[in-house]
Formats: sequence, C-alpha cells, structure tokens
Amino acid sequence: MDDFSLLDLFFTLGWIYILVAWFWFLITLMADVLRSKDLSGLSKALWIIGLIFFPFLAALVYLVARGASMNERRREDMAAMQQPRHAAAAPSTADEIAKLASLRDSGALTAAEFDTQKARLLAS
Repeated sequence: MDDFSLLDLFFTLGWIYILVAWFWFLITLMADVLRSKDLSGLSKALWIIGLIFFPFLAALVYLVARGASMNERRREDMAAMQQPRHAAAAPSTADEIAKLASLRDSGALTAAEFDTQKARLLAS
C-alpha cells in the first residue's frame, strides 16, 4: 500500500474545500433562480436544469446575465425578514361599543347588559 504523505493530505483537504465551495455556489445560484420574481416557471426550470447538467457554463452565463440583480434580491429578502411582524391591531373601544350596540339591536343583549359592558369598556 502506498504511503499517504502529509502533503497529500493537504491537497486532499484543499480539493474537498474547493468542492464544498463549488456546491455552495451552485446552491446559492439555484436559490436565487427560485426566489426571482421576474422569471416565469419555465425559465426557472430551464435555469435549474442548466445548472444541474452544465454547471460551469450555466453558472457563468447566469452571473453575466443576472448577476447584478442577485444582490438586489438578497437585500430585499433581508429587509423583509428584518421588518417586525405587526400583530393584528387590537379593536378600539369604539369598535367594541359598536359591536355591543349591534348585539343589543339584534336582541342578543338586553339594555342592562349593554350598559354594563359599555361601562366596563369605558373604564378600561
């Protein structure tokens, strides 16, 4: 069995690093293709097929044709993720009183119940 020297180990690790970086790059391109809103479904499918079967050529063509807008799409996605999620606005006191009035008018609440609930809402 041949000896596996330390230099061979470094070369092997270097090639593994390059291979992982290449796959990371391809996955990044595929994610950009799929999140692009200006491409149709057929165009997205063709780009993905091209990246799978002709990765070097398709990656080069994609970067030349659409590389400038990749950063814009990424920035838009990051800005959308950083925006706080707004909870549904709590109904105002006036809205609650209007609902109580409609319940009173429909006969679901008596006048005394309406007055009690209205006083509770106005107190809070």
